[in-house]
Parts: sequence; C-alpha cells; structure tokens
Amino acid sequence: MSSYPDPRALGAFLRARRAQLTPQDCGLPTTDTARRVTGLRREEVATLAAISVDYYTRLEQGRVRASTPVLATLTHALHLDGAQQQHLYQLAGRTDDQPRHHRPPTPRIRPAMRRLLDQLTHTPALVLGKRLDVLAWNPTATALYTDFAAIPAPHRNYLRLMFTHPAIRGLHRNWAHDARDAVAALRMEAGTDPDDPDLARLVGELSVRDTDFRTWWAEHRVSSATYGTKHYRHPLVGDLTLDCDTWASPDHSGQRLMVLTAEPDSPTHDALRILASWTAQQTEPDPAKNTTR
Repeated sequence: MSSYPDPRALGAFLRARRAQLTPQDCGLPTTDTARRVTGLRREEVATLAAISVDYYTRLEQGRVRASTPVLATLTHALHLDGAQQQHLYQLAGRTDDQPRHHRPPTPRIRPAMRRLLDQLTHTPALVLGKRLDVLAWNPTATALYTDFAAIPAPHRNYLRLMFTHPAIRGLHRNWAHDARDAVAALRMEAGTDPDDPDLARLVGELSVRDTDFRTWWAEHRVSSATYGTKHYRHPLVGDLTLDCDTWASPDHSGQRLMVLTAEPDSPTHDALRILASWTAQQTEPDPAKNTTR
C-alpha cells in the first residue's frame, strides 16, 4: 500500500532539482534578462510539465498531493534518471504506481505499410505515429523535407520539426495555417490519451519555445482532417502545390500513412520528378535508415 510521507520533503526535492537545471538543459530559449533564481523558474517547470503554475507552486509548498500522471510529466520535465524517479515516487507516496524503468518499445511499422512506402518512389510519403512522430519515410520525402535519419529519434516529430527546424519551417509558404492545423490534429490526438507523459513533454517544450504554439494550443481547436492542400517553396525546385492525404492503419495502432501527390502534367508534378531523379542519383537508399527501427 502506498504511504504518504511528509509532503514538504517532496517540495524540497523539486526545488533542489530545478535549481540544478539550466534553461539550456531543457531546450528553453535563452534571454539577456538577469535571472533572479538559480536554475529553472517555477513557471518554466510548470510549462514543461504541462500543468498550471499554481498547481506546481502548491506541490513545492506541500499543499497538494501529486497524482501519478503529474509525477510522470515531472520526471521528463526535470530530466530525472532512474534513481531520481524512484525517489520522486517514494516522496510522493506513489511507489505502488511507479512505472518500470524502461522506455516503451518503438512502434513497429506494419510490413504492408512498409511495402507501400517503399513502392512510392516518385512521391513523398511518411508514416506518422501517435503524437505525429515520424516513424518512417521514403527517399523522396527526404528530398522534400530533410534527412530525417540525421535527426535524433526523440526529436523526430512532425509538429516539433514544424516549429523548431528552420528548413522545414521555411518550406511552408503558409506556415501559420499549416502549423495551426497540425496543432489542432495533435490536440485531437491528446483526447485519446490525456495522461501520456511524452505528449505532455512535447506540449510543454513547444509552449515554452514558441508563443504561437502556446496560443493555438490554448484555443482547444481540434481537427480530424485526413486530406488537404499544402503549398511549399523548395530551395531546389521552387514552388510546389501538393495534395496531402493520410490513411490510418487498420490495426488501431495510431499509425498513418501520409502521401503528397501532384496533379499530373502540372509544374509541381514535373518538380517532383526532378526531386525523385535527384534522389536516385544519391547513394542507393537503405530501408533500415528510413525508419525508427
């Protein structure tokens, strides 16, 4: 049975831990403004953990008991290792609810979806997972967007890249429209698993780093659109107008195939052929690279 020790000890641990971290440690923007506290501010920890500042303040003051989902988000926000996480749950009296110390397995791409992706040689295609993680891609998607294999897997998220990757952000001719739609898609996904700590960490990070994301997330706008039109400006082939369609996997895994196509004989269609030809001249693609596994 879970015990409930002195809540002041939990508050002391939280204060000590945030004092050990810098904004740079957590991917937060730096400013020239002098900081009045050592380490992270309460407001920054609250945002990273996707909880209110008032709630986090009461946690540090020992006036409220932390729930298990909140402890999970704090584990990520404060970059706790295995021992520190165990200590956090013990201080909160939640040892019975403590997760095992292992990362969830990376989602496996369904073989049929992998084959579809590999056979789409003249059009960009991605496999997206829950939270819009980029799980796999074909060479033409690399030519259009970026070399996904060069991006660390934990950062390989479509929405995160739209806000933080200069090349992908600059690719969108109407970035604000496309980014707001992507935020609405993630908000709808959040409704299926509101206690997902990885989702909370992503939302917290982007809320701190980008004012637009913070504003659009607070709107609670949702979207389940599976098709639309995207307008890009590519540095090699110029303006592109692409139809974007997504198909959900029938196994309820949350995976979806996103395909970008162009009207036949259009300038964009010709530009895609140039991109595909340019890709074919590169090193022979390695399917093992074009996936998270």
